[in-house]
Amino acid sequence: MKILLTRRLHDFAVKELKKRYQVEIHTGKIPISKDSLISKIKDKDGLICYPYDRIDSDVINAGTRLKAISTFSVGYNHIDVNTALKKGITVSYTPEVLTKATADLTVALVLALFRRVCEGDRLIRKNEWRTIFGPYEFLGTDLSGKTLGIFGMGRIGKAVAKRALGFEMKLLYHNRKRLSPQEEKRLNAKYVSLDELFRRSDVVSIHAPYTPKTHEIVNLKRLKSMKKTSFLVNTARGKIINEKDLVAALKKKIIAGAALDVFQNEPIGISNHLTGLRNVLITPHIGSATVETRREMAEITVKNLILSLAGKKPIYQVKVESGRLGRF
Repeated sequence: MKILLTRRLHDFAVKELKKRYQVEIHTGKIPISKDSLISKIKDKDGLICYPYDRIDSDVINAGTRLKAISTFSVGYNHIDVNTALKKGITVSYTPEVLTKATADLTVALVLALFRRVCEGDRLIRKNEWRTIFGPYEFLGTDLSGKTLGIFGMGRIGKAVAKRALGFEMKLLYHNRKRLSPQEEKRLNAKYVSLDELFRRSDVVSIHAPYTPKTHEIVNLKRLKSMKKTSFLVNTARGKIINEKDLVAALKKKIIAGAALDVFQNEPIGISNHLTGLRNVLITPHIGSATVETRREMAEITVKNLILSLAGKKPIYQVKVESGRLGRF
């Protein structure tokens, strides 16, 4: 069998694949162009891709021998799953493994916002720290007693909630499906509507999946409902937020600030208006970027593909249930 990797994976993972298959690894510009992907996929039985690759119907239909797609990511909205499944192609992904790493980054961003960590770093590097600060200068905010609103109480949302309890924060959440009373009690979290979540929270952290229903659901109207002292954090998907509206809200100080690890179009550079704002903290989509997490993701990605090509059920498989996409 022949497989295609849209970019290089860990050496141990590639070695494991080469024991079983003829492996082609794309080494050109990242992400791989659609034309190149279509050309390379024609004689491949398996595909390993990444969240920035666009595996649309044209690509899938070009893969006349394609039996399995394994994505190195928790999300799979970059894959036309319906087309793949109709053609009998198994689609797999890597959830759960990156939960802790992403939750840790979320809390790091919240702390950095509340305590103005990055502002302080910039201040010193620009040689602008002239005097010892007095009682009313360069003040941050305590986390203790503040309200954290979690939009999306899945694996990562729950992990963030657990960490927030250690900082003695109050927890509100909104989710497509309400948690059980037992889980709410364990997390000390109160279920509210999305509108109430944005109104009452001192910091809103987004952990919802990206779907047509969540596309730019965070817009200027919703941002205006937030407290002027509140913050917005997004480590989920960039397109959940209307970036133009967020830039306007930050410029006009409608909210105090934001921390973003994901963006509508990635990568971003200085042409993006967010980079010119002092009240926004930005990181380059590093939610899962720890040595341990990325290695485990590679292991699962390879195992998913091997199992799928052997006609077996992968560890984590995307499926269709009751006419909608779901997960095993």
